[in-house]
Amino acid sequence: MSKFIVYGIPGSPFGRAVLATLEEKRASYGFSPVAPGTLRSEPHISRHPFGRVPVLEHDGFMLYETQAILRYLDRVAPTPPLTPDEPKAAARMDRAMNINDWYLFQGVNNVITFHRVVGPHLMGLTPDEGAIAAAMPKAHAVCNELSRLLGSQRYFAGEAVTLADLLLAPQLDFLAQTPEWAPLSADNRNLVDWLERMNARSSLKATTWERVTDMAKAA
Repeated sequence: MSKFIVYGIPGSPFGRAVLATLEEKRASYGFSPVAPGTLRSEPHISRHPFGRVPVLEHDGFMLYETQAILRYLDRVAPTPPLTPDEPKAAARMDRAMNINDWYLFQGVNNVITFHRVVGPHLMGLTPDEGAIAAAMPKAHAVCNELSRLLGSQRYFAGEAVTLADLLLAPQLDFLAQTPEWAPLSADNRNLVDWLERMNARSSLKATTWERVTDMAKAA
């Protein structure tokens, strides 16, 4: 199988989900860094018309939208499978993936981790405490619901890792780097244990912000 190329920004949790999936598949891939200030200019705007990351290139086929990329990878590199065959387990996976995109990222991570991690680290910004405080009710609701859905399972669709776990783990690992994680996780011990299991996987260890930064420097 020919090599995959991932266009992204070190530290992006969506990009990390793609890289971690490639690691789970033991696929050959390259990382092509995109400077944050160039997302809406050429050549990247031709890869992604909305100026975001990641983008996957494979045999001349360009694909954007993280969920689409993950599902494509699971189809073209089917071993090990990361989508359950059983319909209800597959539905649990799909639901968790949509919670990630619509509720965990939108209004939670794109506020809290931006002000706590991304803004200070990449732009030298001071966190907006008011914006963070305003995002916390939704953050509690999302983390509580993820904890409820996980229940006593090891992973979000059951006892095996799926695309949902690989999409959620980078987002929650990002959130865990903030002081807000302590109150969010206080009553959700199963979520903490799940994140520890995910971070122990070689795919997550190979795709930390530091490791992807090293990939970018070597590109």
